[in-house]
Amino acid sequence: MALRNIIISRTQEATHRDTWRAALSEFISTLIFVFAASGSTIAVKNLSTDAPTALVIVAVANAFALFVAVSVSLNVSGGHVNPAVTFGAFVGGNLTLLRCILFWIAQILGSVIACLLLKFTSGGQVQSASQ
Repeated sequence: MALRNIIISRTQEATHRDTWRAALSEFISTLIFVFAASGSTIAVKNLSTDAPTALVIVAVANAFALFVAVSVSLNVSGGHVNPAVTFGAFVGGNLTLLRCILFWIAQILGSVIACLLLKFTSGGQVQSASQ
C-alpha cells in the first residue's frame, strides 16, 4: 500500500458545508438501500412463492435499491453506500480521513435507522437469513 496516497485532512474541512452535505447524502442513500433490500426479504417471506422465484425477486429488489441509492448520492458524495467502498476510496487517496470517518458514521446511522423504520413498518416481523 502506498502511504503517499493517504490524505489525513485539509484545512477547514470540518466546517465546510460540502462535507456535511456529502455525509447527509451517504446517510440517505444507505437508509434507502438497507430499507429496500431488507424490506424485500420480509415481503417475499410473506408471499407464498417457491424458492427460486423468491430469490429472483429479492435479487432484483436489491439491484434496484442499490441503483437508486447510488444515483441519489453519486454527484454529492460519490455514491459509496458501503463502508468498505468508502475505505477503498480513502486508501486510494480519493477521500480525506475526516470525510472517511464522517461517511462511516453516516452509513452506520443510516442502516440502523432503516432497520428501525423497517421494524416499525413491518409490525416487528423478523428477517431471518436461514429461511
